[in-house]
Amino acid sequence: MIDYVRTGRLQVAKVLADFIDHDVLPGIDVERAAFWSGLEQAIETLVPRNRALLAKRDVLQADIDAWHKARRGEPHEPASYRAFLEQIGYLVTEGADFAIDTENVDDEIATMAGPQLVTPINNARFAVNAANARWGSLYDALYTTDVVPDDGGAGRTAGGLNPVRVAHVAAAGKALLDATLPIESISGQIPHAQAVAYTVEVGQLLVDVGAQSPRAYLSNRDQFLGYQGDPNNPTAILLEHNGLGIEIRLDKSHPVGSTDKAGIWDIQLESALTTIMDLEDAI
Repeated sequence: MIDYVRTGRLQVAKVLADFIDHDVLPGIDVERAAFWSGLEQAIETLVPRNRALLAKRDVLQADIDAWHKARRGEPHEPASYRAFLEQIGYLVTEGADFAIDTENVDDEIATMAGPQLVTPINNARFAVNAANARWGSLYDALYTTDVVPDDGGAGRTAGGLNPVRVAHVAAAGKALLDATLPIESISGQIPHAQAVAYTVEVGQLLVDVGAQSPRAYLSNRDQFLGYQGDPNNPTAILLEHNGLGIEIRLDKSHPVGSTDKAGIWDIQLESALTTIMDLEDAI
């Protein structure tokens, strides 16, 4: 049985109220009273409008169902069907050009163009899966699909890693890094394939590319977001390209990392800007 608490004129599931009060509001600098009173006002304003819209949708659906039933078995006539949809208000005349703006909305929603995952909010498993699906292994994707060809001894083997295929995967991964996260030294741009170590020095990503040009940095140093582990021997480097994260994972003791000069054993890619918890499917 769900335990409810009363907040103003709202009756809210206690688990939701506790989550908002203790986990959400302290991190967004919004007063509890302001949040709940604002939600109450929004519900009072929008619920009647939503009910009217849902009622209109039911009328439109009934009209459309009746139109199709009356013409069961007849050839489809697009022109007459469009005229019918316009008559009942399902289709309306295109209006004048307009512009909209957004306020108090995260950049991932308001200003950044990119993929977004959507999941119904009432299914916890779907929500967790969608959040996890925002990140995936580039190396796994390359190794297990036909993006990397099987010829030349690079086939996928059962029960173990094919070192030839691993080398092709690493080369493709570093080509992506070159395209999205270029590095350069005083002598010019240098491919990630020459990297022998990634370290962090004074808040900057330093790439050791060998004796001839030992110090290289990101061409755009703002792409470096952070790291995990020891700055002289990090286990992960987090970077960004067009608002999406790219994580380089490092471990020279890993079966894949041990074959790489810099110890890269995987590149993780963020596939979506955010995960939208959608009420529409839940309702």
